[in-house]
Amino acid sequence: MSAHVPSRGGAPVGQLAHMPGIEAASVLYLRLWCESADSRQSVRDDFTAALGPDHGAAASDAWSSLMDLCVDYCRRPLMRHSVTCKCLGADESCFANFVATAATGAREDALLMATLIVRVDMAPVLTSLACECGLALKSMALKSMALAASRDPARHLAMSATLH
Repeated sequence: MSAHVPSRGGAPVGQLAHMPGIEAASVLYLRLWCESADSRQSVRDDFTAALGPDHGAAASDAWSSLMDLCVDYCRRPLMRHSVTCKCLGADESCFANFVATAATGAREDALLMATLIVRVDMAPVLTSLACECGLALKSMALKSMALAASRDPARHLAMSATLH
């Protein structure tokens, strides 16, 4: 008789608030995508609102394909916390770092990380989609920063000062 071994993928490894922007967005959109059909539409709406109808639709389609690939070819189900949870799970952290790594162009590192998530034969496809999605998330963050700076330029300049 064998004992049931719980998945460690849901173990809390940190706080979502401590994640950098792209990583935090990856986790939130992962959670939302898995939550419900309405939440999936919210993800699509976010991409469209931030990137415009053409680029937003392309980014949304890439995110949808990324999620479908994870569901269909995951080595095991990705564990996740609820949308409102402030904790960061181990699988969520791995996924977020994977997307961010792919977006920086570190393809070999991202490919290695992808093999932790999906079957080896699907890792290159997952990596390409993660790169596309990560770049879309970066673009969304930049547009958000530019919008904030245009609304209050003095505050933006004060926040961007670096001493060391």
